[in-house]
Amino acid sequence: MAKIFQVSARAGMTRVVEPIARALLRAGVTPNAVTVAGTVGVLVGALGFGARGHLVAGALIVTLFALTDLLDGTMARMSGGSTKFGAFLDSSMDRVADSAVFGAVAYWLATQSNYSGVAAALVCLAAGSLVSYVKARAEGLGMTCNVGIAERTERLLIVGVGGILTGVGVDPALEIALWLLAAVSIFTVGQRMTHVYRQAQQLQPDGQA
Repeated sequence: MAKIFQVSARAGMTRVVEPIARALLRAGVTPNAVTVAGTVGVLVGALGFGARGHLVAGALIVTLFALTDLLDGTMARMSGGSTKFGAFLDSSMDRVADSAVFGAVAYWLATQSNYSGVAAALVCLAAGSLVSYVKARAEGLGMTCNVGIAERTERLLIVGVGGILTGVGVDPALEIALWLLAAVSIFTVGQRMTHVYRQAQQLQPDGQA
């Protein structure tokens, strides 16, 4: 199924990122260092700015550093491919960053007594983790799970746009974005589980239920 970000757009971004990746590799910077630096940047944007109500600055900082996902992956490819530890580190840091973003959003909304928004942020946090877990578990069992309309980049974009709009005075935008994100995340979990179920049925020996 097509994703919100089309392949052509991602390819265009890759062409922009590749010169930066080459320069960092020549300078001796490792993909793992970029992964960690990106996570620290997201933490600063989410906890240092977003949680304190500086939504525009927080969203922009988080978006900027979230793009290191593409940068470290490009660097790994250019240097001969990702290592097992590199892949593990990248996935782990993604979970840390996502938790910080939605935790910060939930905290700020709680200070504004917007409990509907808090609930939406918590659903997004749980559903987003499940989206990633379902894929990781499927791949651990030898199946593929590259489907879904709301992968990590799309999820961060949706909450980022909502945060920026609320920061410039469109008050309900963040809450609306969170509920939209909650819906598409849950839908993505369903897509991935259905996809894995169909693969499992095909791999299952005849005669077994």
